[in-house]
Amino acid sequence: MRSFSKVTGFFVGLALAVTWLSGCDAPPSEQAASGALSAARAARGADLQDPPEVVSHHGVLRTTVVVERRKVWVGDRRLWALTYNGRYMPPTLRARPGDRIELAMVNRVEAKSQGVGADTNLHVHGLHVSPRQPADDIFISIKPGTTYNYSYRLPRDLTPGTYWYHSHIDMFSAGQVAGGESGVIVIDGLRKYLPPSLRDVTEHVIALKDNQIQGDEIKINPLSIQAKTNRTVNGQQNPVIRIRPGETQLWRLANIGANIYYKLRLKGFTFHVIAQDGYPVHRIYSTKTLIVSAAARYDVLVQADRAGTAQLETLPFDTGPAGNTFPQVNLATVVTGGAPVARTAVPSLFGPFVDLTHARIADRKTMVYTEQASPEKYFINGKYFDPKRVDFVSKLNTVEEWTVRNDTEEDHSFHLHTNHFQVMSLNGKPVDPANAWHETVNILRKQKLVLRVRFTNFTGRTVLHCHILNHEDMGMMSVLNIVDGHTGQGKGAGH
Repeated sequence: MRSFSKVTGFFVGLALAVTWLSGCDAPPSEQAASGALSAARAARGADLQDPPEVVSHHGVLRTTVVVERRKVWVGDRRLWALTYNGRYMPPTLRARPGDRIELAMVNRVEAKSQGVGADTNLHVHGLHVSPRQPADDIFISIKPGTTYNYSYRLPRDLTPGTYWYHSHIDMFSAGQVAGGESGVIVIDGLRKYLPPSLRDVTEHVIALKDNQIQGDEIKINPLSIQAKTNRTVNGQQNPVIRIRPGETQLWRLANIGANIYYKLRLKGFTFHVIAQDGYPVHRIYSTKTLIVSAAARYDVLVQADRAGTAQLETLPFDTGPAGNTFPQVNLATVVTGGAPVARTAVPSLFGPFVDLTHARIADRKTMVYTEQASPEKYFINGKYFDPKRVDFVSKLNTVEEWTVRNDTEEDHSFHLHTNHFQVMSLNGKPVDPANAWHETVNILRKQKLVLRVRFTNFTGRTVLHCHILNHEDMGMMSVLNIVDGHTGQGKGAGH
């Protein structure tokens, strides 16, 4: 629906204050000041700035998250925002399969001054980690004045690619993410699938992050998807991305906003997709446009031709009669110049081939999206979200086939926590298994998605939902309990 978030009051944000390892960076207060100066230089038309990185060392990434609302640089303006580490575009967390992430979250919001509850939490979107405490448990609430210590053990076979982190607090996720609470996670390992001639290519994070501005603050309530929206790249307004003639670059395209869609085009260029939603494709595919729904990510190779200038833009997009229309917007300016380099062919094959087409199916489930206009609510199988109710039960070490049907007059996305899934068909049309793995996918109005998922490693309560966060907050989410296949209890691997 062309909707407003019904949640009232002011939402709290997170600020990522990084505890840097081995003394490799400044303390949080100095980092925030440095970030403000960097942001001031990152005015409209400045060169693209990749976010700073917090990198794992000796198998451990250790950092601290501080909840805070601050006035910071957003593009070329200073605005009140919900920040991580005092920045609108926070550090990228960079780790490797098999690493451990230790993340302490400190909630310093002044609850009394805000006049509302200020609980928060953190979700590591897409990562195959335990949904149990102290890992990716989205049911917890971190109260003002308290600290919560997250601990995640990344499996050694975790798929490399681009992920992200954001608030997932019940009823308030849309406002908190729209206000600024989102950042990128990179799991290294994609380059090993590239030919030697492409393993040292320049890499950029292209984080698509949008906001609605009211006075000197980012508006978070009421939040209208249809309202005029300011779109940024890495928190910058129309930055310049430089590339040499013949050069190949790796771009990590990530929609880390709350609600809106992007239909990306870079005129004169082709997006060669090598991974999607943190999962390497087996067969690289090439496209002139990419539809990137809220929460989706694509790792792509781009190759420049002759010297010149082109706009990375989002084209007009319509999500249906009950949905929203998004206008054309220029996002960044790509300048091709400098000394030419030899062009390298993009390979056709990339990651491993994994296919559940012939897997034994242990169970079949159906989910139906519906909605009502007044009062505005969203449902899965006719039920409004209740965190205390278990809607689906699945067994560890089994493969299930799910049908997700969108019976509404607008597009919705489907996101599954904890495990990736293979898209088998969309509206009856088979999907090529060589590039069918996701954890967030768009489902067109009045269409049907069939997917298969293998539950591995972890048990516990988790969720599935539409990742248009206004819709999630207003009911379009269900609880999935993954249980041990032998006992029916939660005995999967720990954190």
